[in-house]
Amino acid sequence: MGDGDVENGHVENSAPGHRTEAVAALAEAIRNIGRQGETVAAGQHDAPVRKAVAGDAGEGAARGTGGDRGGSASVPASGAGAEVGAAAAAGVGMGSEAGAGVEPGPVTDRQRADALRAAAEVLSAGGAPSALAAAAVAEFGEGAAEALRADPWAVLALPGVRPEHADGFARGLLGPAAGPGDRRRAQALVPWLLEQAVLRGHSAVEIGEVVTGLEKLGLPDAAAALQEVVVDGRVMAFQDELPGSHHTTSDEDEPPTRTLLALERLALAEESLADGLVRIMSTFVPAEDKPLTEDEPETVSENTDADADEGPAVIEADAPSSADGPTADSDAPVEDSDAAQPQDVRTPSPRAVGPSAWESAATAASTSSATALIRAVAADPLVLHTGGEAARAEPAALLHAAHGLGLRVWAATWTDQGRDSLVALLPAAGSTDDSAGASPDDSGIAAAAHVVTLADLLSGTAGPGRAEDGSLALDVLIVLDAPLLDVELAATLLEALADGTRLVLSGDPGQLWSAGPGRFFADLLAAKACPAVASRTPDFGPIGELVSGIGIGELQSVEAPEKEVVIVTAKDGAEAVHRAIQLLTDSIPRALGIPVEQVVLLTPGHGGSAGTRALNAAAKARLNPGPGRFGGFDPGDRVAYSPVPGITHPARVVDGDASGLHLELSDGTRLTVTPAQAAKLRHGWALTVHQAVGRRWPGVVAVLPDDAAAGLTRQWVYTAFGRAERHLSVVHAAGQALPQAVAERPAQPRTTRLRAILAEQTGEA
Repeated sequence: MGDGDVENGHVENSAPGHRTEAVAALAEAIRNIGRQGETVAAGQHDAPVRKAVAGDAGEGAARGTGGDRGGSASVPASGAGAEVGAAAAAGVGMGSEAGAGVEPGPVTDRQRADALRAAAEVLSAGGAPSALAAAAVAEFGEGAAEALRADPWAVLALPGVRPEHADGFARGLLGPAAGPGDRRRAQALVPWLLEQAVLRGHSAVEIGEVVTGLEKLGLPDAAAALQEVVVDGRVMAFQDELPGSHHTTSDEDEPPTRTLLALERLALAEESLADGLVRIMSTFVPAEDKPLTEDEPETVSENTDADADEGPAVIEADAPSSADGPTADSDAPVEDSDAAQPQDVRTPSPRAVGPSAWESAATAASTSSATALIRAVAADPLVLHTGGEAARAEPAALLHAAHGLGLRVWAATWTDQGRDSLVALLPAAGSTDDSAGASPDDSGIAAAAHVVTLADLLSGTAGPGRAEDGSLALDVLIVLDAPLLDVELAATLLEALADGTRLVLSGDPGQLWSAGPGRFFADLLAAKACPAVASRTPDFGPIGELVSGIGIGELQSVEAPEKEVVIVTAKDGAEAVHRAIQLLTDSIPRALGIPVEQVVLLTPGHGGSAGTRALNAAAKARLNPGPGRFGGFDPGDRVAYSPVPGITHPARVVDGDASGLHLELSDGTRLTVTPAQAAKLRHGWALTVHQAVGRRWPGVVAVLPDDAAAGLTRQWVYTAFGRAERHLSVVHAAGQALPQAVAERPAQPRTTRLRAILAEQTGEA
């Protein structure tokens, strides 16, 4: 594809003072557009219209608020949620017609072949790779060729295409008419810049940053481009208070604000998410103690205790009394056919359990942290729970207690490994633990059957099934690994919950945020809109001590008598690769008895001197050399299978044939990935830390190359080191960048709106 530069347009008022004034004027102009849109929308809808600018897209504010959901979410899932949204799946390949409300007819093989051929011809005519034809048809539908001819810069919507590529493609089709100020170019660049921000985790971007980005791309009139995309609804604009601003309630003192731009789908997802959270909190009606009747289950305790006190906004549990040590792929087979059927479908109305029964379950819990969590859930419909790996025992205790109270309670984890580890924390079958009033026969095994992955829960592969109104048929939902939910998946989850459902979001706030946009869990913690129970259960051992120190910004040496933590220095990336492979293949298996299959290499990125590509190439040459006869893979290769962004399944190549690659996943299940899917596989001896979230390994080798030092953060180091169960080796070539990152760079910043929306809806500053 052509990649020649487009002539830079002249940008006036480049002096800092003039530029600031120009951006402020542009923000005011966009707000004026929004006021006009609000006036129109206010006449069409009874509901109040937010300070959102979307031209005629104001009607998009009619998002799901917990009323009639008709069995589908109002916000289509993407990223990890793409596997669980039937509506999203139905929209694939419909292009711009997907939102038109017209049901497209079936596309025959011949029609698709014709569309692919026509798209390939147009792409080739403009100097672009014809291999993009399939992506073009998926994006624009059968009319992809016509769409690209009419608007060559629309090619920016295809994977891997950058502005310089699109400019070259446009010149190939339009010739000298393809100027830098072309209206079509402007309309394509703004969404592209916002999509790039989404890849960095932002759900919104400040208007000044977008203007700067457009100027760098040589757009002559950035202001006009922004106003046009806002008017046509492709981008929405919002005026939010600056984070952390404090102001009085006087009308004369206007709080400082900023103007944010967001893609429509993310703007509506964040609004829908906030609506869902407020709905869960506002529709909850706490039960009262009443005498036990014949119609109520015997597991509900008699009401002899006083009412439980309401929990504070932030609850910190006492020190423990003792030492406690989405997404499944559609191609994956189901191990147990019974598990795939909806279970426990009962009345959709949440069941009532009085405070006395809850208090009995809380006081019977084995730790004070578990007691605090159970009490908080008894009093409030939305509860946050924070803690490290050992603290996962507390959601397990809650699951056990709520199940013993006769409630329809389910727990959802990010990965199958997380599911299995949570089940292991529940009382074993036949246990005599009666802390929740359950009989010895069912105290453990029955509750264990109510633990699923989040992807399986939302897709219906496992879980309670759906009620008649489309909501999940449950009373209490406990979501572990909650920081990994992006705003779109979180919105889908909230839309699936019935009014009055109790929701518990549990996770480690020190770990990396979601692969998709937003910082759902962190924003909810910062908003202080609901009680938060902070676990006091520490992660024990040298690794736990090291990780806990990192979490508070301190990188300190720890005593490791059994070589639980080892630091290996390297002068550069090449030596780091050599040391890491030596640890993986020899030192750790020989000295500690941890098999190679249970050791993983973790590194900041795929590229660079010691990224996953370099590490995996070296590991394959040492452990499983071969010609790569199946698309670059050989039987025995470790691979990372990612059906969607944010979800990674460790697997091993069993064999391959014309149908694709046959894989065995880490849980023993087998699946076949098509040749097209196999092309997206990566070798899996080495992973990025984002690929490793939600999982742990007996042995971890964290590789810190010198060329990745600038990107290190406390959050990354905390997550990487915390993936180790028994042993952690750190191959350190980053010099002082490591302690500096831990002490000074908590996380890569993300711009989001959830906290501001919640403050507006709940009336809090």
